Amino acid sequence: MGTQKKLLSIITVVKNDAINIEKTIKSIISQKSQDVEYLLIDGKSSDATLQKARKFTYKIDKIISSKDKGIYDAMNTGIKNSSGKYVGFCNSGDVLKKNSLKTITKFLKKDTDILFATVKRNYLGATIIKSGFNLNRLNYNFDFATAHSTGFYIKKNFHNKIGLYDLSFKCSADYDFYLRIFKLKNLKIMSTNHNNIIGEVQSGGFSSTLTPLEHLKEETKIRLKNKQNILLIILIFVNTLTKILAKKLFKKT
Repeated sequence: MGTQKKLLSIITVVKNDAINIEKTIKSIISQKSQDVEYLLIDGKSSDATLQKARKFTYKIDKIISSKDKGIYDAMNTGIKNSSGKYVGFCNSGDVLKKNSLKTITKFLKKDTDILFATVKRNYLGATIIKSGFNLNRLNYNFDFATAHSTGFYIKKNFHNKIGLYDLSFKCSADYDFYLRIFKLKNLKIMSTNHNNIIGEVQSGGFSSTLTPLEHLKEETKIRLKNKQNILLIILIFVNTLTKILAKKLFKKT
């Protein structure tokens, strides 16, 4: 398909998701332009995922299927094999909305460093529109911005500066990446309009299989790694743990 450098690489990570993979692929290839390359990274699926994906080989620039150490390892593989100036993810089960790639590339052509795109996030029992970002919340709240899949686009060369996703973190390596990237000065950060929904993020996923306490432990390790103020870390830990315990007690009553 040629080796010309693209403006944007969209990467889909998948493993054993034959039910959802086609809707994700179709949402991307239906609007992919010459400015965009599309990569699909499969974790050696044992179901029909790869078979379904290969029906669209003519529209997917690269399909890589190999054993990995989890979602962030697969994401790192996608980044290393991409050729775009920017990278973004739309993982299996998530979708890009109609004409969203036109909007995204329009922003990227303004030479922004990072773009946060408005997304519809489906949680278990709730749907929320997430738009923009608030860096003041980053140190104490993982949910400071839109979403990693469909909602985050970054210049690939920043991975050369600060590295890829840290595989020692199983469910929140993106939080660690955010803390590292936003230590850099003079970043040009933009966001799409609140009413212009770029993508939709499916509920569930690997992180939903972990308990709130497991999330808290990992996020605490990430904060320690990034040398946050120890008193702030203790305060966040105690406050979050109190909420977790109170929720458990409330359910029992």
